[in-house]
Amino acid sequence: MLKLQNIYFFVSDTNGEKKEILKNINLSFEKGKTYVITGPNGSGKSTLAKIVMGIINQASGNIFFENEIVDSKTITERANLGISYAFQKPATFKGVKVRKLLDVASGKKNNVGDVCEYLSMVGLCAKDYIDRPLDDKLSGGEQKRIELALTLARKAKINIFDEPEAGIDIWSFDNLTHIFKHLKNSVNIIVSHQRKILEIADEVILLEKGEIRQIGPYKKLAKYLEGAKCRKLGGQNE
Repeated sequence: MLKLQNIYFFVSDTNGEKKEILKNINLSFEKGKTYVITGPNGSGKSTLAKIVMGIINQASGNIFFENEIVDSKTITERANLGISYAFQKPATFKGVKVRKLLDVASGKKNNVGDVCEYLSMVGLCAKDYIDRPLDDKLSGGEQKRIELALTLARKAKINIFDEPEAGIDIWSFDNLTHIFKHLKNSVNIIVSHQRKILEIADEVILLEKGEIRQIGPYKKLAKYLEGAKCRKLGGQNE
């Protein structure tokens, strides 16, 4: 469904010299599978996720989505094709109520039953949140849960999550893996260091210094992950 072919990405340092962030990335993602991209800080994980969404553009290489090259497509065009991106810090929308956002995400006007289902799946009571705006008055955990509800409503073909565990409350983390399992009809790409999330992956992709070092199930890669020079791996704090 999604294929990355020979992806390179560079940035310029203060001297104007190019620094290689991603080098010759070749990956294929299949429908119905969950992939976790992990690795030490600065290995290019979030950069790779943003390239897929079109937030930034690769220096060279191609991105194929359903056998079509999408390199020149904007974020909006990729979203319309069925690619969804959840940021570490969810976006807020002053004055826009949760119900309206769920309607926009699903592309239809949801009835109360639909809204209740989406919100209850992420541990929120619809009557308490349906008419609340998604703004900074909500806690970080509440914002994360609502963003997950929007993801469920969107029913995208590809869901990209950039460190979804960052800043969330205990309920959200304990139930995060169940949400990912529910999204079984899509491709799920998760950038994470957390062991619980790594363990549910069909494939873990280990990046180091902008290159793919290992790919495989968590059990197969455990020894490489434990030896990686990054204290965040496995859910440890810095």
